Amino acid sequence: MDGMTSSKQQEEVARFVERFAAELTEAGMQRMAARVFAALLASESGSLTSAELAERLQISPAAVSGAIRYLTQVSMVGRERDPGTRRDRYVLHHELWYEAFTRRDQILIRWEKVLRDGSEILGTDTAAGARVAETAEFFEFVQKEMLGMLARWRAHRDAQAETSSA
Repeated sequence: MDGMTSSKQQEEVARFVERFAAELTEAGMQRMAARVFAALLASESGSLTSAELAERLQISPAAVSGAIRYLTQVSMVGRERDPGTRRDRYVLHHELWYEAFTRRDQILIRWEKVLRDGSEILGTDTAAGARVAETAEFFEFVQKEMLGMLARWRAHRDAQAETSSA
């Protein structure tokens, strides 16, 4: 919707934003934060002001503020000063998904440690202890797989960049 676009294209983009926001909400993200995130993702520049977000999504400035607060807390969006004004511009972080999964990796490490401690407290010879130990093993497995997946993503992305610049 940045630049010269037809009203039909604007409607299609708005439908996409709402559709993707619904998917994010279904996955557990707050509804308004999901809508704001999807709008930023679909913007040409990857950044919008509060007024632009409110207009595009037909929501109040207070709703934008609450959504932005959540998105900045989870490090999905940054805040920059709009040059020459006192307005803030909200910007998607560079390598957004990579960073989100890297942070998730740290959470998995913490969960695994707590679960291992829990399995010892419960006793590895008990059903509860064995169940908690298996959960810890699962998170250890996922964490190791995620590290490999992120490395393969970077290699893939770098190879795509080399191909497109050649």
